[in-house]
Amino acid sequence: MITSSLEEYLKTIYILKNTEGQIRVTDISKKLNCSKPSVNRALNCLKEEGLILYQAYGDIEITEEGTKTASAIIKRYDILRLFLTEVLGVEEKLAEEEATKMKHSISENTIAKLEKYIVSVLGLEDLNCNFDLARNTCQKCVKIKNAKKYARKEEIK
Repeated sequence: MITSSLEEYLKTIYILKNTEGQIRVTDISKKLNCSKPSVNRALNCLKEEGLILYQAYGDIEITEEGTKTASAIIKRYDILRLFLTEVLGVEEKLAEEEATKMKHSISENTIAKLEKYIVSVLGLEDLNCNFDLARNTCQKCVKIKNAKKYARKEEIK
């Protein structure tokens, strides 16, 4: 089990790998607004966990296990954000902040139940997110939100 801080590093590595292709310590440092020594410490921890491949001053590669873990982190966030915005009606910015905090402390069992609930309430087949790495958003969530906005506009007419 990795810490919430390491989860953020891993998620950032995953996103950068899929958007930029090549990842360097400087890229992570800029994205997370932290020092290069902090990034190096985190990279060594992630390497020990088998989530990345990394040699000092070299490129950073994410392993298959790292990819699975990062995808799960992103999915947890998407489920929580979707629940907060679409089910509870929490304002988007606040929901994003709270989902970020909550994703680190919620159990897989609870996430699975929330996902099942959201799928049934919103009438989805599933919540296999089509994550847009460039915009850091779940495309399914965006489509749901846009469909609801369109439906509301039609009701007003």
